[in-house]
Amino acid sequence: MPYPEGHKLKVRGKIIESAAQAFRTHGIRDISVPNIMKGAGLTHGGFYSHFDNKEQLVAEACRYAINDTIALLQEAAGQEQQGPGIHAVIDYYLSQEHRDITELGCILPALSAEISRSSDEVRQVFTRELERMIEFISLTAGIDKDKGGVVLSTLVGTLVLARSVNDPVLSDSLLSSGKQQAKALISA
Repeated sequence: MPYPEGHKLKVRGKIIESAAQAFRTHGIRDISVPNIMKGAGLTHGGFYSHFDNKEQLVAEACRYAINDTIALLQEAAGQEQQGPGIHAVIDYYLSQEHRDITELGCILPALSAEISRSSDEVRQVFTRELERMIEFISLTAGIDKDKGGVVLSTLVGTLVLARSVNDPVLSDSLLSSGKQQAKALISA
């Protein structure tokens, strides 16, 4: 019996979603294709009918994860009722929730260090997705792209450090200070 129309696309989507969650949590190098496929509820034998290699999957997972993050941040901005939407974006991005739930968080702080050592294909996709995030921040804040890049860099760097330390008080302090600095950058 043949698969229904759209089945292969749906399965591919499940693999990309599983990969994005796994990469956000464990990084690229420390997660295997069989683990990704298992996370999607599939056997690893079918991987190559959807992707040429793991690098192609990394690129697709980056696109997926940035789309996911932008959607979450747009939702946060849309719920802001008392101030600029960008403040809600900053508050969410540098929240304890975003810090602690890495598998659903922004892929930029999770993978930037590894991406710098990846193939040109992956780096090209990552670059385009980073540019989309800068564009989103810039449009939401009503600032130019240069300033948007600085704000995003502040957010990503703050989140990396807040996730890296084992002192919860220091981590929370970093998040709080990062929020203040990012908001000050927009106002400057």
